[in-house]
Amino acid sequence: MYAIIRDRGTQYRVEVGQVLEIALLDVEPGSQVEFGEVLLVGGEITQVGAPALDGVKVVANVVGDVKGEKIVVFKYKNKKRYRRRTGHRQQYTRVKISDIQGA
Repeated sequence: MYAIIRDRGTQYRVEVGQVLEIALLDVEPGSQVEFGEVLLVGGEITQVGAPALDGVKVVANVVGDVKGEKIVVFKYKNKKRYRRRTGHRQQYTRVKISDIQGA
């Protein structure tokens, strides 16, 4: 069984037991997070929401915070001796899907 959830504008396809990295949440590791905006539940019988399903939610346990890959930003202007090199690492919250309720 799988579900498609929407969290703050981003959609994820999740299954029970899957570890997922989502946008940073202000929660403690070990706590539970519920995603109430479930767009689709698939399996033996597929349920499609319009736009979301009522009474269905996905429960996940917070594993911790992680950082993504480093992105190098390099600005350069030809023949002007202008070079700027900076980097960025996006922070994510790692969650483990524990249950799809109401499906």
